[in-house]
Amino acid sequence: MMRSVNFSRLFIYATLVFFCLFYLMPLFVMVITSFKTLPDIKAGNLMSLPTEWVFDAWHKAWDSACTGVKCEGVKGYFWNSFQMVIPAVAISTLLGAFNGYVVTKWQFRGSNLFFSLLLFGCFIPFQVILLPMAAVLGKLGLANTTTGLVIVHVIYGMAFTTLFFRNFYISIPDELVKAAKLDGAGFFTIFFKILLPISTPIIMVTVIWQFTAIWNDFLFGVVYSGSETQPITVALNNLVNTSTGVKEYNVDMAAAIIAALPTLFVYVLAGKYFVRGLTAGSVKG
Repeated sequence: MMRSVNFSRLFIYATLVFFCLFYLMPLFVMVITSFKTLPDIKAGNLMSLPTEWVFDAWHKAWDSACTGVKCEGVKGYFWNSFQMVIPAVAISTLLGAFNGYVVTKWQFRGSNLFFSLLLFGCFIPFQVILLPMAAVLGKLGLANTTTGLVIVHVIYGMAFTTLFFRNFYISIPDELVKAAKLDGAGFFTIFFKILLPISTPIIMVTVIWQFTAIWNDFLFGVVYSGSETQPITVALNNLVNTSTGVKEYNVDMAAAIIAALPTLFVYVLAGKYFVRGLTAGSVKG
């Protein structure tokens, strides 16, 4: 029996390791390619290690790679993305928490209808709102600006953040809020002093979700940004699709890794809360 159990566990671990390595293989190829020289890429095997480890591709991707007609690397676009993603994530998370608090603990007539209509926003494709949103941003004078991109992502992401916080807050006993009311706590005091401090898991889930979605978005970035406000996804697309000069696969790989690092960093920091936050609210009690 013991041998059977051990063999079964060994088989499970071996299967998991195999699929893990299979899943990580593209990342492995990207990393080793980014450290190769062009002659090494052309002469060597795709999976082979570099004959000489060099950082030239990383320096060029950051400082001098051509993204279309501009040859200034991806550093400017990288900071453009940060200027967009940080306020968009913060605002959409706060609004989602506030909405979730209202529809669960301060219900009003029509609150369920309000939540249903807001939830409907989760299923609206990006393409449907491109023209109406462009018209609104144009009338507000926010076309081709970082502020306009922030507003777009906040509006589109608020349905998801509200859903997350609503499912979390519905699992919190109503007696907690009622007791706070009896002690004289008001609407905002209950929200900021009682609910928000215990919302760390769902806040982390929302931050990971929103940061990843906004940072990796290409459609809104290419439609609503100008030449000086384009996010890194647009720059990466322009870099990879540039048809002038020699195709430098090592630079492309280095730029792609640079673009992916912030989302990986956020998940590593907040990942321990992810499953806990997603499962919160699945059982009320």
